[in-house]
Amino acid sequence: MEVPQFQASLQFRRFLASQSPCFKDIEHCKIAAPKSSDERVPSLNVKKLLRRSVLQLVGLSPIFISTRPVLSVPVQEMKEPDVIRTLKLASGVRIQDVVEGEGPEAHEGDSVEINYVCRRSNGYFVHSTVDQFSGESAPVILPLDDTQIIEGLKEVLIGMKPGGKRRALIPPSLGYINENLKPVPEDFGPRRSLMSHVKEPLIFEVQLLKVL
Repeated sequence: MEVPQFQASLQFRRFLASQSPCFKDIEHCKIAAPKSSDERVPSLNVKKLLRRSVLQLVGLSPIFISTRPVLSVPVQEMKEPDVIRTLKLASGVRIQDVVEGEGPEAHEGDSVEINYVCRRSNGYFVHSTVDQFSGESAPVILPLDDTQIIEGLKEVLIGMKPGGKRRALIPPSLGYINENLKPVPEDFGPRRSLMSHVKEPLIFEVQLLKVL
């Protein structure tokens, strides 16, 4: 184990000896202190040569040991993603367009065929015309008037085009203020669940299929 270290030490001494006569006897070589400022330059040159020689021997370059800070590359500014903004109507209904749709717009007095999902404001599922497991849908037909449909949903549907999708937050004052307003589930269980949340905001996700 000591032989490689001895050979490396021997090669180091031979390298130094080849660089300058002063290194032939490295143990006894001394660098005289300068007597005046005029003699400092040769002494410094010898020290620099010694340092450079050692660095070259171990495979390093003085440029890699520089203590100067490296200038960082400027980071390019990242653009913020587009945010889908909601539209707040004067009534308090908040609407978010998900898909624009194509064709004639729905107007008050029209009848529309829709699919919808109703949730509580915290995201809790209440009812839907689309089965969550099979994906089968049972669209409903609603007239856009003030006597059969909840007012908040009517405001959401007016202006939509077939194929369009909207998400809306409907306050209780524009929701199920009585049990005769639609849309309501046909089954007793879902209907009872819906009626238990009539005093809180509801989220409707609506897809307009047809304007009749």
